[in-house]
Amino acid sequence: MSLGSTYLTIVKKRFQAVKELADITIQRLSGEELNWTFNEESNSTAVIIRHMNGNMVSRWTDFLISDGEKPYRNRDEEFSTATASKDELILIWERGWKVLFSALESLKEQDLLKNITIRGESHLVIDAIERQMAHYSYHVGQIVYIGKLIKSGEWESLSIPKGKSDQFLKEMLDKHNDGKGIASI
Repeated sequence: MSLGSTYLTIVKKRFQAVKELADITIQRLSGEELNWTFNEESNSTAVIIRHMNGNMVSRWTDFLISDGEKPYRNRDEEFSTATASKDELILIWERGWKVLFSALESLKEQDLLKNITIRGESHLVIDAIERQMAHYSYHVGQIVYIGKLIKSGEWESLSIPKGKSDQFLKEMLDKHNDGKGIASI
């Protein structure tokens, strides 16, 4: 497998892993909780979902052939405080990710060094992918943090629980190295 195709395989898995963190959090929250804000300057999970959808649809539609900031996008509207039901938000959420994954599936290794534009600025495809990975990870971190704030003591960790690092490491070593701490032959 070549470097480019390996990269595309890995980045698809990374986007999926980032999405799954938010998926779990969204499922754990009620419609009311999805629309909750800490204060007037904060975004709700609903706002973040609308913003990520707007960004994904704009950036990933006709990814290689049109500017990533589409004329139809209304970014300011994405940040409105209008409430939406949980079902509506999940549809919006899934639509954005569908556009992203469809675009990623269509990419070939030779596309990675092509230039695309976002707001008139030229980017290598690989740079644009990394830019979006950072952007979506940032917002998914916000979604998870909001979920932790709302659920507080009811929250179940999405990663290694506090105080469980040694146990997790031992389990990983046992799983991958027959418990010896080194790779088995």
